[in-house]
Amino acid sequence: MTIALLYREELKEYDFGPGHPFRGDRYQIFPKYLSEHVKPDDLYRFLEAEPAADADLRRICDAAYIEFTRSYYRAAHLGQATDVDDFFRYQTLDNLPVGQPGKLEEAARIIIGQAKLAADLVQSGQYQKAVSLGGGMHHAKAGSGEGFCLYNDVAFAGIYLEQQYHLERILILDTDAHAGNGTAEYFYSDPRVLFIDIHQDPRTLYPGVGFANEIGVGEGVGKTVNVPLPPGAGNDSYRLVFEEMVEPLAAEFQPQIIVRNGGSDPHFADELTSLGLTIGGFRMIGEKVRKMAERCGGREVDLIASGYKREVLPYAWLALLAGLAGWDVPVAEPVKVPALLQTDSRLSQTRRVVDEVKSNLKDYWHCF
Repeated sequence: MTIALLYREELKEYDFGPGHPFRGDRYQIFPKYLSEHVKPDDLYRFLEAEPAADADLRRICDAAYIEFTRSYYRAAHLGQATDVDDFFRYQTLDNLPVGQPGKLEEAARIIIGQAKLAADLVQSGQYQKAVSLGGGMHHAKAGSGEGFCLYNDVAFAGIYLEQQYHLERILILDTDAHAGNGTAEYFYSDPRVLFIDIHQDPRTLYPGVGFANEIGVGEGVGKTVNVPLPPGAGNDSYRLVFEEMVEPLAAEFQPQIIVRNGGSDPHFADELTSLGLTIGGFRMIGEKVRKMAERCGGREVDLIASGYKREVLPYAWLALLAGLAGWDVPVAEPVKVPALLQTDSRLSQTRRVVDEVKSNLKDYWHCF
């Protein structure tokens, strides 16, 4: 199948400067790697999205926060005086850009614009699958930025699909190594969104939330599913989670569309995390999402940005795409797999996590 890849060269400005783990060159590395290893033919097509307007941002952001990002970042870019106290009211320390902050804010608007276009392309039937290269800013909240994330395009995709297309059953699947705390806040009481978040145990990794007992509130109770994996959890652990939790939940929920986010940071060699996926594990995730999407006409929006090991990032991203699109493309493992990870030593611990999550949700789902 042909998939839409949303990308603009200006995304390279989403860059936090030398020495920071999130550099804008990821947006140049992957398109180049993809073009060298997979010829477009009828497999993919690069498309450009327009940056989000204020009206788009108002779907997910408080007015004061939109004004802050516009004025603070662009003033800083022009070398004008800025209010430091104002910065810390709206941003956490890890979101302080070092490069050209005004350009970063503009790139953040492109990421939201890509989520919007991806939803439009899939809902209009022009493409079954649309992938936003640079998407997945799942820590950002309505009134603040956090964790390298300025605006939350994952939340935007869900809310836009609800408001613009009146969808009632949206599955958001977060496979990033970090819990999507911002996304969770947007949908914690929303019964129209099933939010499944597979991530490293928050006792061992930022942002410190996403425990198994966080299952939603009010009308959304039971619709937030956190699966906190033990450090070192690898391919077998992820397969278990998909086969015993994600796939049964998706079959019962019957989503009208799937929105997945997450890049390469669950890889065993990632420099900020401690999970154990290999390149084969990323292909498996893509394949399982593709098969689940077949139940809803193949409709899927994918948002890919994370990963903090330069040597791994393009391989893992390609493996995700290959699985998602059904491409018969070999993807090598760029880093030698340690002997300790040849087998998934955390599988029994993952089994206990799965059992705990099922117990917390059994009153809300027939499949449990």
